[in-house]
Amino acid sequence: MSDSAFKNESKAVIVEIRAGAGGEEAALFANDLFRMYTNYAKSQGWTQKLLDSHPTSLGGIKQVIFELKGENTWDKLRHEAGVHRVQRIPKTEKGGRIHTSTASVAILPKPTKTEIKIKPEDLKIDYYRASGPGGQYVNRRETAVRITHIPTGIVVTSQTERNQLENKENALSILAARLLEIERKKTQEELAGERKTQIGSADRAEKIRTYNFPQDRITDHRIKKSWHDIDKILDGKLDPIIKKINKLLK
Repeated sequence: MSDSAFKNESKAVIVEIRAGAGGEEAALFANDLFRMYTNYAKSQGWTQKLLDSHPTSLGGIKQVIFELKGENTWDKLRHEAGVHRVQRIPKTEKGGRIHTSTASVAILPKPTKTEIKIKPEDLKIDYYRASGPGGQYVNRRETAVRITHIPTGIVVTSQTERNQLENKENALSILAARLLEIERKKTQEELAGERKTQIGSADRAEKIRTYNFPQDRITDHRIKKSWHDIDKILDGKLDPIIKKINKLLK
């Protein structure tokens, strides 16, 4: 299935944000990105559902996965996928040195029930106790779910809900989106051969954007354009960036 088909059919996306290089500062940046996309989603009238989250004790996030549902979610967010880099002085830095940290963003179209069919016999499902920041258990029942897709080795988890069934449904949604992404990449490779222009999907390891706090500047490296007022953008005012990128990156 082509990207254009996804754009026309997908009414929901699954967003995955993971802290990268930089330790706790990277986790704090991942949380900043989570807040940015959450506020942007609200401004678009989209609904949000948290699927999985692994917070840190200092207010950061090691990983967060959530679903956004509404008109044009894939069309507007598809080019947000990639490595985001932040340059700033951490609050814990006493010497005033600028640190560089990263977080990765994945944008996956949520498949319909007819697009991806998962066989029960292909799944290994484990239940465990959900844990909070620092690893402490947040409840005494085994409500968190870990699903292993045996044919591909993909492992997904969910611990945001208070019962096994809802966490299992969340985990299956994440798994289905990842399996659909595999199929999408395969189709792209078959159509495009060795072409490497699928920015934000096949080239997720590429650094796409830098958030430079000392200079109050956000630069998108793909289109070589910058914007100012980082705080406003991280509060969800993403429209200028998304409109410009979607215009220049087809």
